[in-house]
Amino acid sequence: MPSLFENAISSVRMGFEDFQQQDSDRDVSAVRNFYAGVLLLAKEALIRSAPNADPMMVIGAKMKPVADGAGGIEMKQVGHTTVDFQQIAERAKDFGITLDHKALKTLNTIRNDMEHHYTAETSNAIREAISKGFPVVASLLRQMDEDPVELLEDVWARMLQTKELYDHQLAEARSTLENVKWFSPAINNESFRCDECQSELIEQLEIENQSQKAVELRCKTCGALHDIDDAVEKAVDRLFGGDSYIRAKETGESGPIFTCPACEREALLEEEGGCAACGEALDYESECMRCGEGIGIQDYLDGLDEGLCSYCSYVSEKAMRDD
Repeated sequence: MPSLFENAISSVRMGFEDFQQQDSDRDVSAVRNFYAGVLLLAKEALIRSAPNADPMMVIGAKMKPVADGAGGIEMKQVGHTTVDFQQIAERAKDFGITLDHKALKTLNTIRNDMEHHYTAETSNAIREAISKGFPVVASLLRQMDEDPVELLEDVWARMLQTKELYDHQLAEARSTLENVKWFSPAINNESFRCDECQSELIEQLEIENQSQKAVELRCKTCGALHDIDDAVEKAVDRLFGGDSYIRAKETGESGPIFTCPACEREALLEEEGGCAACGEALDYESECMRCGEGIGIQDYLDGLDEGLCSYCSYVSEKAMRDD
């Protein structure tokens, strides 16, 4: 019976062979085989990182403590299920194994959609997702001191050529945006993703253009066109949306993204004092004229400040009511 490692290499090889057919009918097989091969390689790396342990204790999905008959406990595996996609990422971190979880996440999503007989991704997007998995294979083999040239033979050379082509396409796309004068320092030529296929291969149609407002974006993977204001707004959300969620959850306050009063985009950035989408700068008194405390951006945007902080506004309004 082939070993776990042999099955991993075989799956990677078959996945790449399907990938190279450039045939939509082979995409499902390519995703399944390649994805399975990478997960098997990750499991093999976990096992090798603890060579004196029971392999199933290393990659088993569920464990439980049982009495050892000597007054202590020992861990036993429950069932035969091994770690899944999310668990592998967590366990790899615990075992000191480098695993690019982000590179595999898109492929994992596509694979799950395909298992339910549906995916909204184009064939080009599927092949791009697989291409991003090639460095993960290389990294895992390197960490196990295995030679990809010996193991994958001609497949390895072709994988390198494919990755080189993708990197070239990405660099080419981003070069069309590198001279644009963005309103926000947070935005650059690496900020954009395609809404249709989630590709990073986003280019500017007029490569000589330097004005953000005149930028016209197109996806090199699926050909979709994107409005620059929409693209910037979504880029801002990717960059700062997590911070907004945490702040709202922990403090109940807004920020660091606000709705711009000029263009009504969710692209007004607190730290920069301006809108990443339209470039409009905030022009307001940030210190309370009564007590000197800071005035929150949201109070200003809501028209509540009138030069006063929230507390002083409350005191002033209360005094007026009492009079």
